[in-house]
Amino acid sequence: MTNDKPIALVTGASSGLGEEYLRQLAPRCRHIIAVARRGERLDALARELAPTVTVEPLVADLATVEGQVRVVEALRQRGPVQLLVNNAGFGTFGPFADSDIERELAMVRVHQDATLRLTRAALPFMREAGGGQVINVASIGAFLPMPSTAVYGATKAFLSSFSRSLQAEVKQHGIRVQALCPGLTRTEIHSRDSFEGFDSARMPPELWMEADAVVAESLAALDGDGGEVVLVTGAQNRTMVSAALVQLHDSVGE
Repeated sequence: MTNDKPIALVTGASSGLGEEYLRQLAPRCRHIIAVARRGERLDALARELAPTVTVEPLVADLATVEGQVRVVEALRQRGPVQLLVNNAGFGTFGPFADSDIERELAMVRVHQDATLRLTRAALPFMREAGGGQVINVASIGAFLPMPSTAVYGATKAFLSSFSRSLQAEVKQHGIRVQALCPGLTRTEIHSRDSFEGFDSARMPPELWMEADAVVAESLAALDGDGGEVVLVTGAQNRTMVSAALVQLHDSVGE
């Protein structure tokens, strides 16, 4: 490995898209700070990827200010980070009126507050270096009505909007921002207690994507010169989002 390879920080790195980012970034990076709550999973991934890249496990709960500050300090002390992947997140399922409001607010802190805090910490270093990359993992839920996952969809809409505005601010400094918007992806999110009541078997098989395909599309777009900020992965998802945007346009014009 040569020293011109970047340092990356990936949140939510112990499973799903975060784990897949670790695997696909391994040959690209010289060091990856891997953040998650499950230290044993991070340690196992660090051992597995050791022949290719140095993975530094960092156990932190991004739903807490303490956890967010711990990651910011790691970013400052073990950086500078040239690639930041804000992937940590979870979902809840059920009517908002019946929801556990503390759980919903914790989701807002992970999806929005942690993303803002880490991005704010990383950008000055990227600006000084003349470049960098930020990936904010959003969802096609940013564009679609999301009954039973209303807060989840709203936080993802925030990430999409934030990413688009941020890219306009930092483009002149050579920094690329991506709002990754996958659809249904086979990860652990749908099997967690907070998603109890969701029946994945009711979803048509053609709507699902594998995590490796989503991440590969994300990194390919970031490497390309297309300059898109919002990336909807999968042809089936692009079709759904396009239809939703047309419907919204038509309703606004009425």
